[in-house]
Amino acid sequence: MSSLLYRIGRTAYRRPWHFIAPWALLLAATIGLLALYPPHLSSEVRIDDTPAQNLIDDLAESMPLMSGGQGIIAFESEDGSRIDTGQNRTALLAAIDEVFASDHVIDARKAMQQEVAKGANSPTVRAATALALSGAQAAPPEEAATPLSIDGQVVPGALISPDKTAAVLQFQFDQQTFELPSDTIDNTVARAERATAGHGISVLPSASMVEVPAIVGIGEVVGVAIAALVLLATLGSVVAAGLPLVTALTGIGVGVGGTLLVSHLISLHSLSAVLGLMIGLAVGIDYALFIVNRQRRYILDTGMTAEEAIGRALATSGTAVIFAGSTVAIALSALSIVQIRLITTMGVAATGTVVIAVLTALTLLPALLGLVGERICSPKARQAAAFATATRTPARAPRRLATIWVRTVTRHRFVATIAALLIAGIVAIPAAQMTLGLPSGASYNPETPQRESYEVVKERFGAGYNGPLVIVADAGQRPGAIAAADISGLYRDLAHTPGVAAVTLGGVSDDGRTVVLTVTPSAGPTDSATEQLVHAIRGQAATFASERRVDVGVTGFTALGIDVSARLADALPVYLAVVAILSVLLLTVVFRSIVIPIKATLGFILSVAAAFGATTAVFENGWGQSLLGFDATAPVLAVLPIVATGLLYGLAMDYEVFLVSSMKEAHAHGMRGDDAIVHGFEQASRVVVAAAAIMTAVFAGFIFNEDPMIRQFGFALAVGVVVDAFLVRMLLVPAVMSIFGEAVWWLPRTLQRLLPDVDIEGRDIDRVLAEQHPAQDELVAAKS
Repeated sequence: MSSLLYRIGRTAYRRPWHFIAPWALLLAATIGLLALYPPHLSSEVRIDDTPAQNLIDDLAESMPLMSGGQGIIAFESEDGSRIDTGQNRTALLAAIDEVFASDHVIDARKAMQQEVAKGANSPTVRAATALALSGAQAAPPEEAATPLSIDGQVVPGALISPDKTAAVLQFQFDQQTFELPSDTIDNTVARAERATAGHGISVLPSASMVEVPAIVGIGEVVGVAIAALVLLATLGSVVAAGLPLVTALTGIGVGVGGTLLVSHLISLHSLSAVLGLMIGLAVGIDYALFIVNRQRRYILDTGMTAEEAIGRALATSGTAVIFAGSTVAIALSALSIVQIRLITTMGVAATGTVVIAVLTALTLLPALLGLVGERICSPKARQAAAFATATRTPARAPRRLATIWVRTVTRHRFVATIAALLIAGIVAIPAAQMTLGLPSGASYNPETPQRESYEVVKERFGAGYNGPLVIVADAGQRPGAIAAADISGLYRDLAHTPGVAAVTLGGVSDDGRTVVLTVTPSAGPTDSATEQLVHAIRGQAATFASERRVDVGVTGFTALGIDVSARLADALPVYLAVVAILSVLLLTVVFRSIVIPIKATLGFILSVAAAFGATTAVFENGWGQSLLGFDATAPVLAVLPIVATGLLYGLAMDYEVFLVSSMKEAHAHGMRGDDAIVHGFEQASRVVVAAAAIMTAVFAGFIFNEDPMIRQFGFALAVGVVVDAFLVRMLLVPAVMSIFGEAVWWLPRTLQRLLPDVDIEGRDIDRVLAEQHPAQDELVAAKS
């Protein structure tokens, strides 16, 4: 492998356009195809084989009109006046007319008129009559919202708050929200706003009406700018710092662009593209940094030509990049073992971007270095290196700082170990109370329409109106339509269930065999009481079947969130166990040690726990949100723990490989105990710290995205990288290795014979070239 990479590096350097042109054409083709076929991303969180999702799929067949996306718009009188009288009422009715007249919105009024025209033959009319005669009332009249009516005719889905200062309109689109043509939702809201303009009525769309979020914002741009500054400080040259950015941007252009094109063939959640962008930027910059830094070391420390140096850099660091990238790809691909399509597509999309990042680092980067030539190191840097060599000047300041740090850590190894464990352990504590869920209006910042809509509905109607449950009653194998008496009995049972604020009729199938009721909980959509209510209703299924002769199920966005969270919570321990086993096996092969793989895996688990703890503390408990510029407490995103585990595992193994492989190399050259640890740390810590700083900057940029899902991912990954790189790898790793001493490199003889000898740093090529250039390679060995 190292010999092949050596040849690729030198060939790309000598014939740069042979390598640059294919990447340029591929990037141009990707951009061109995206212009012709804009991406078709989904905002649907679909988890197959959950009770809520199965009901949604059944409704799509039996009652297609009930399976479209749900829209909720809140209207609030800005001066506190009544919204159901005078000009306010006129403006409100005009806004409702505009909403129902919008493209892809189902006009429930016309549907109701058609049912009324059928008279007694209408299943809907029979069901409505049965409910009206049932006499059940979930809440006292003075505390309940009242329907909005015109000349005695109720406006479907329109309610007036008990204090008469606000209204809410619930309606349906003819397709799922993510399937609607672009700007459909914005145009619907705009029509309502025009109708209420000048009347002092706020139009507030709910979180259910959010289209695909913007992937790139100002925060992400700032993150990349900070990464550029870190590159400049690490490499000391604008030219050298610019190349990793060019290769990374090319990689994400092809990788993420390819993901967006694939969205026309398979359903992809918008998070798939965001995660691809996050990981592509981070590893794309880091992998190029490792290679450029190694090339510059060869040039400045030994006086090699830039061409020879890039060949050797690719043969050594390039081999480590392949292993690191493969580890990330394997961890992300392994997400498929949880057998959840949403998670699998996210993992595959991110894997593709990582593979592209590795390929650009190994082919495009050396070609670009060929265009730069000897300018990769400035004359000033060369003179400083030559002077240091001639006068035997001590190592540079960053190297001296690393030496002071690692010698202090190894000298106080037990204190350092306890400190690292305590700090990470304390940060991880809140993870014990982590609850999972899907985003709601409460997840958005206060100044956003989604949050304002959520608060208006919560304060004026009750928290449960933000997350109604959909109850589906089906005749099942029983002949004929559902009897009116059974419908009214089911209504009474639901209305008297603890935790229910209101029950309304949602719809009836044409054959009368399926009835949909809407249950409004007393608690909010992410409250534990609502989860208990869902389980309570499902727990009465046998009673409903025997006494009301109907099969009852619970669905809706709130119930779906509960089912998704439970399914992913069950899958997380399995995936974490698989990743831990994978980590031990891979690192045992690479480092031919028992202690190192176990230490590295436990350190990774500690990093993940700390990331989850910090995310829970900030997003669920609200700690420190003001420092980050937002104010929104909500459960941790259900898909975050399992996906973040895969991403953080891959990144943690990157740092482990680049740091410990340098220590292993020093040990192989005859150094023992703390000397090998110190020397390896001196060589690798600077680039690992720079790589971690770059990843942190990139991920942290996503914290300021308006979308709460993207924000949580950015925060969790940024914290995970900080803990793993700066606490685990920089502090815990050298301390633990110092505690074990020479035993850290021990491997049973049986395993020594069975395991392959993986040359992770590509040292074989140095031995081959040493025979061809003995004088130069003596200097390489001395400097390394």
